[in-house]
Amino acid sequence: MGARRPPTGHDWKLLAESCTTLLERVPELVDEHLGQLFDHSPVYARVLPYDQQWREAEEAIRIGIETISAPRDSPRRDLECAEDAGRRRARQGLPLDLLVHAYRNAGYLVWDALVAGTAGQKPDRLAALMRSATMVWSAVDAQAQAASEAYRATEAELRRRTDEQLQALLDALLEGKATPGLAARAAAGLDLPEHGPYAVVVLRAERREAAERPLRGAGFRFIWRMRADGEIGVVALSPGQGLDGVARALDGRCSGPGGISPVVPGLAELGQARRLAELALRTCPPDAASVVRLDQRMPTALVVSQPELADRLVSDVLGPLLELEPADRAVLLETLDVWLTCEGSAGRAAARLYCHRNTVFNRLRRLEQLTSRSLARPRDLIEMTLALDAYRLSGNRR
Repeated sequence: MGARRPPTGHDWKLLAESCTTLLERVPELVDEHLGQLFDHSPVYARVLPYDQQWREAEEAIRIGIETISAPRDSPRRDLECAEDAGRRRARQGLPLDLLVHAYRNAGYLVWDALVAGTAGQKPDRLAALMRSATMVWSAVDAQAQAASEAYRATEAELRRRTDEQLQALLDALLEGKATPGLAARAAAGLDLPEHGPYAVVVLRAERREAAERPLRGAGFRFIWRMRADGEIGVVALSPGQGLDGVARALDGRCSGPGGISPVVPGLAELGQARRLAELALRTCPPDAASVVRLDQRMPTALVVSQPELADRLVSDVLGPLLELEPADRAVLLETLDVWLTCEGSAGRAAARLYCHRNTVFNRLRRLEQLTSRSLARPRDLIEMTLALDAYRLSGNRR
C-alpha cells in the first residue's frame, strides 16, 4: 500500500493547519472534481445519480485531507474508504482506468488547493508544504492502489459468479428442464439466439484428451461443458447449415468416441439434443476412436436404445456362433463386417482381409448355415446386420 510518513515538528504543524483550512473548501473541491470527471468521460455521469456521486466524493476527499496530516499510528480510514469505492465501482461497471483517473484527479485538486492556500503567506509555509509533497502523493498512490486491488478482486468474483450462473443455465437446458424464461435468460447471458439451429456433441470421459477443443468453425460456435462422465459441446449453427462442418471441426481434435445429435430448432430443445447425442455415442464400440452422427447411425441407435431386445437379437440370430471357439467366431464375424462395409463386394472384402474371394464366399456360406439365414434375403440381412452391431456394442466376447 505504501507507508505514510507524515512530517514532524514544525512542518507537521504547518501542514496540519493547511489541511484544517482546506477542509472548509471541500464542497467547492467536490464540485470542481465532478465537473472535471464528467468533462473527461461521459461514462462517469452514467454510473450513478449526481447527488450520490457528490456525497461519495465529498466523503473520500474529506477523509483523504484528514489523513494527510493525521498522526503516524492513526487508522488508515482513507484506504478503507478507497477499498469500499473500488468494490462499488466494480459492481457498478465503471472501467478501472476511470476509477484510477478519479483518484489522480482528486489528488491534483487537493495538492493545488494546498499550494494555493500558502500563496502570499510566509515562505516557510510553502517550503514546509514542498517538503511534504512526497508524503501527500504517496497517500494518493496508496488510495488508488487500494481501490484498484479491491476493484479487481470484486470484478473477479463477479465474473466467477456470472460464469457459474451461465453454466447453471446451460446445464438446466441440457437437462431438459422446462423452466419458464430459461432459454431467454441463457440466450442473453451466452450471447446466443434463443431460436435457431443447434446441435450437441457428447464425448466419452475415458477417451478424453487434453487437446484443445474447437471453439469456432465456418459458421458455427462451440460452447464446452466438462462433466464427470464426459464432455458436452453445444454447437450454435448458422441458418441452413448442416452437420458436415461440425464433424470436420472435431475430426483430429478429439480422440473419440463421441456422438453428434441431429439439429434442433432452439435452446429449449438442447435437452432432447443431448439425449440424442448420447444415443449416438452409444452406437460407438468400446474401442472406437471416432465421433459419429446419429442421423448416420439410426439402425444401430435403434438397437442400443433397447438393450433387452438387443440381447435377445444376438442370442436368436448369432446363438450358434457364440458356441464356437473365440478365434473361429472372430474370423466369421469380421468377414461379415468387412463384407457389409464393402457393400456386399466379395472381391473388395477379400482385399481388405488379405484372402481369396472364394474364402470370403466360404465363410459367408458357413455363417448362413450356422444362423439359418440367407444374406440374399433382405429381412435376414437386416437381422444379421443388427445382430452384429448389437454383439459388437455389447462388448460381449464370449
